[in-house]
Amino acid sequence: MSYRSVFKPGLFAGRVMMVTGGGSGIGRCTAHEAAALGAHVVITGRKIEKLATVKAEIEASGGSCETHAFDIREEGEVKEAVQRIIAANGRIDGLFNNAGGQFPALATQMSAKGFDVVVRNNLTGGFIVSREVFTQSMERHGGSIVCMAADMRNGFPTMAHTGAARAGMVNLAMTLAFEWGPAGVRVNVVSPGWVASSGMDTYTGEFKERIPRLKRFAPLGRLGTESEVSAAVCFLWSDASAYITGTELRIDGGVPLGNRSMELPEHDRSVPYNGFHLARTPKVLGGE
Repeated sequence: MSYRSVFKPGLFAGRVMMVTGGGSGIGRCTAHEAAALGAHVVITGRKIEKLATVKAEIEASGGSCETHAFDIREEGEVKEAVQRIIAANGRIDGLFNNAGGQFPALATQMSAKGFDVVVRNNLTGGFIVSREVFTQSMERHGGSIVCMAADMRNGFPTMAHTGAARAGMVNLAMTLAFEWGPAGVRVNVVSPGWVASSGMDTYTGEFKERIPRLKRFAPLGRLGTESEVSAAVCFLWSDASAYITGTELRIDGGVPLGNRSMELPEHDRSVPYNGFHLARTPKVLGGE
């Protein structure tokens, strides 16, 4: 089996696409789709074991992949890694700033250190990687950068740190889109809402207990799939989005449109798209 993308075969033939946080979740899915579309995919993360597993999956499906382990929060590590990637491949055509992470807590329970760690994960790291990819490659060759944000436009209770960081990423992308446009570089953002990915199984306690009930707040009556986010990234990487830059594409099932004064009826009318042949339902949602 291989990835069942909605895009034409060979869409990214001859291109080098870099995915940070490519060892799991949405990053893993996007790496698979890009490789299935002909790209040579560079996946990065902090744990080489997870990256090696995804590399083997991609190659087993006939794709091309390489791995680089480093911490996006460490400027020196990022510079050296991007140098190695360009030395091996000549250029980077697309970047997906996907790496990040957070933990649930009320603002009163967050230390300044904990807040700062999440901001570095979800904002500062993406800035460092983007800057290095631009200055070392895209400034001369052009390219497309897609940054990860989240559904945070109505505030982000129990996630103040990542809400602030993701909002900052949206604004950063607009700034970079303006500054780097003359070099032929586009910068956009994807903002997923509740997506059924492996990341859901990292939560514990009360937050974990709420996850199976989240679909009740979505007008579409369900959670999103990793493939639905990956497809948005691939579109923003593609030539079809050549006049789109500085834009945030929301993939949230319409959740922010509602309010608690209106109850939504349960239904199954929204059919999810799932092209990822290795997708698995998170354990918290009944998967194995």
